[in-house]
Amino acid sequence: MRFYSGLKPALSWLVLLGISGFLQWSEAAHLSMSPHAPTLDVPSIELDARERQWIRDNPRVTVASVQYPLYLFQDEHGQWSGLNNDVLMRISAMTGLQFVHQESFSTDHMLERLESGIADISTTLAMNEERRQFLDFSHAFGGAGWVFVGHAGGAAVQSFDDLQKRVLVLPVRHALEDIIRRDYPAIEIRSVKTYAEARALVESGEAYATIENEIGAQLYPSGLLKVGGLVEGKWEADHLAVRKGMPELLSILNKALGAFSVAELRAMRLKWLEGISPAPTPSLGVRVLKWSCWGMGAFGVLGLLSLLWNRRLAAEIKHRGEVEKKLGDQLAFQHALIDAMPDPVFVRDLQGCLVMCNRSYEEALGVRLEQVQGRTLYQLDVLPQATALMLHDEFMVQLRTGRTLFSKRQLMFKSGPRQVYQWTVPFYGADGALRGLLGGWTDITQRQA
Repeated sequence: MRFYSGLKPALSWLVLLGISGFLQWSEAAHLSMSPHAPTLDVPSIELDARERQWIRDNPRVTVASVQYPLYLFQDEHGQWSGLNNDVLMRISAMTGLQFVHQESFSTDHMLERLESGIADISTTLAMNEERRQFLDFSHAFGGAGWVFVGHAGGAAVQSFDDLQKRVLVLPVRHALEDIIRRDYPAIEIRSVKTYAEARALVESGEAYATIENEIGAQLYPSGLLKVGGLVEGKWEADHLAVRKGMPELLSILNKALGAFSVAELRAMRLKWLEGISPAPTPSLGVRVLKWSCWGMGAFGVLGLLSLLWNRRLAAEIKHRGEVEKKLGDQLAFQHALIDAMPDPVFVRDLQGCLVMCNRSYEEALGVRLEQVQGRTLYQLDVLPQATALMLHDEFMVQLRTGRTLFSKRQLMFKSGPRQVYQWTVPFYGADGALRGLLGGWTDITQRQA
């Protein structure tokens, strides 16, 4: 019981941690499973007269939208859906603006529509210097990193150094293209229209790698592709891109985004991105650190198991020592009890050899236990040979038949004949098996005298 009571503090901590984790999970689940909860209480935002007039003059805002699963896509009914669409619907409830999606088919196509004024905003464009020349960007409302995506048959791409003198395929006007051309001229960049074409070229081996948003990269678990490391120092923040010349719209969007609560944004992201676990292949240093942590964890677990085992073993040894001590006390008591008997008593095994005897037996035959232990009567010179052989034969018959013997008889000792009351009984072990004979005698002649 002391062993198990020592575990109670650890078990208490485990229970507390489990309850804490369950409460956090239930809170997130409640937010993610109740998409309408944040929209029940729409916060009011203060717009100035110029912004309110702009909304009256421009109630409809055209959104250049490209299919980007989980962020923005058309469902099976042809309706636009996704995380960014929920953000637009929330802004619409705050301001009264109506957002009308106009589908684009590539990043280049979307940029052309914004440059030409056909579209007003976009929700899936990353910021770079080229785009800032004709676009304004709102406050960020989320983001993710960029990851390298290579062929599954090769080593995972961890950095731009792994792409030196190799083909990197990117959609036209990719957010990182200008930086890569400037800082890594040895990388051969091949341009395609869409991310799907880029992935196909990597799968076929015509290109060595491409670069994608880390969440989007997890949505295509093709056996021919492998997600590598994060692009160091490059973060793709989530913005609303607004074409130049629309400062009122940019101000309205920023005020609306600023009114979003942390719980609202968290619930929206959990609704769409929960279960997507970007797992890019870490760098060597990160892998070494991870292995070290795993090693330390394994060492700690082994140490804990060893400690628990040692405690259990120590308890078992202590218990066994107590049992052995009790057994030793019982044996000592039995020896003292047998030695205290006034009549000779002996114990013989299945072959008739002496196992133990009391002091009266030693005195009656003039021997010591050490001298006769493990030997039969006829092997000793303590009785006349005829008497020793007769008694040994009787012992063996009793062991074969399992019968007891109680008889008053005359036996020839070396000191002469004596009237004795002899008794011998078979004895059995705890398993029911015959173990030997227990016997003795009472000297009637001596008592009569």
